Amino acid sequence: MRIGIPREIKHGDNRVSCTPAGVRTLVQAGHEVLVETNAGAGSGYGDKQYLEAGATIASSAAEAWSSDMVIKVKEPGTSEYEFLRSELILFTFLHLASDRALTFRLLDSGTTGIAYETVQAGRRLPLLEPMSEIAGSMSAVTGAHFLSRAQGGKGILLGGVTGVPRGKVIIIGGGTAGINAARIAAGIGADVTILDIDPEKVRARDISNPPSVRVIQSTERIIADLLPTADLLICAALVPGAKTPRLITRKMLSAMNPGSVLVDIAIDQGGCAETSRPTTHDNPVFVEENIIHYCVANMPGA
Repeated sequence: MRIGIPREIKHGDNRVSCTPAGVRTLVQAGHEVLVETNAGAGSGYGDKQYLEAGATIASSAAEAWSSDMVIKVKEPGTSEYEFLRSELILFTFLHLASDRALTFRLLDSGTTGIAYETVQAGRRLPLLEPMSEIAGSMSAVTGAHFLSRAQGGKGILLGGVTGVPRGKVIIIGGGTAGINAARIAAGIGADVTILDIDPEKVRARDISNPPSVRVIQSTERIIADLLPTADLLICAALVPGAKTPRLITRKMLSAMNPGSVLVDIAIDQGGCAETSRPTTHDNPVFVEENIIHYCVANMPGA
């Protein structure tokens, strides 16, 4: 099979879908691999390394996309729609639940699309999990940064200092992203609460987490009661392959203290909050209801 690895075009995304080591494995298995020039530069891999692994360097995106199968990281951008065709297999994150235009373009083109975020092994999502780990870990650090007065936040340290209470972090969703957010937030020293709708997951997490992290069964009433106490709200809810439910209404958000921060990890599936909209790494935040929103749709691209 001829496999193409184009350069990622989503704003601020530095990832590449296959390392030189991965290319070597594919070549040894008998495949031909075309890597668009500079596709790996953002991740620290040069064309020379791909050549040494047995790849052919494609001089253009069109050449890489001419392959039997294209492996990407993020969903095709509008400038890549012209490359979609019925003979193509596309393997990438697609997040179609929040992208109507791409959904219909894929249907019209006849492309066979396989979405990383829907590939399951039992109840696990093994291709989504690594990116969820990164996004979850980033969310706590990013939220802590934007809580500073210099960034427009309320001016607190999540870990607190002598004589001052610790900051409060509310995490909606106890999956991979949520647990990694909790791990980092607890490591900083914050008071952390995870909300999840799965009673078995709540029970398991409650046993395994440190004392500074509590896990509570999530309901609309519980969310509404806890939001006014939150300094940092991290939305990490996930319904595999579906649009994220809007769990945070504008009215709920308005009850939070001004200068608090919302990090919506679920924004690539539509977002958890009524006020969320996608942002970029260059312009990552906006303010609604006096709450700083960080809604970068490709957080791990950093």
